[in-house]
Amino acid sequence: MTDPSVHTAFGVYAVCVENDKLLVIHKSRGPYVHRYDLPGGNPEAGESLATALRREFLEETGMTVRLRRNIGTADVKLPWHFGQTASLHHIAAFYEGERASVPAQAPAVFEEQDALGTAWVSAEHVSTANASPLVLLACAWLKKRELPLETFTYETWEVLPRPDAYL
Repeated sequence: MTDPSVHTAFGVYAVCVENDKLLVIHKSRGPYVHRYDLPGGNPEAGESLATALRREFLEETGMTVRLRRNIGTADVKLPWHFGQTASLHHIAAFYEGERASVPAQAPAVFEEQDALGTAWVSAEHVSTANASPLVLLACAWLKKRELPLETFTYETWEVLPRPDAYL
């Protein structure tokens, strides 16, 4: 039986590194608003994971991505009051990728778009104060080349009210 107070989200995300910096997007809404997040998102009906990731990556960054390999899945839980829900269970499939093109176009602009541009950040400069759990998991993977087997639960999670978190 599913718990209606929990919102479960599934997405595919790219871990792209150049010059020891991770490519991130600036999140414009949701539980990670005003934080860094990984490029990626939800597959559309009938869409393969790789195709979904390539589409989301282009929409959010304006760049194409070459996927190298699937590096695993991980999930996080955190409190998030959205509609009738009180928490989020975010399941993520991570792919190692590399930028295959420079921005040939501006990121797509449409109603559901939740990215406000990109940045390249060092792992030393990310924390829960400025990054999503997905970025933190990607940084941990870059150090150890493994993702956690167990769900990581945040007992508290602050949805940031303003965009000054990008420090």
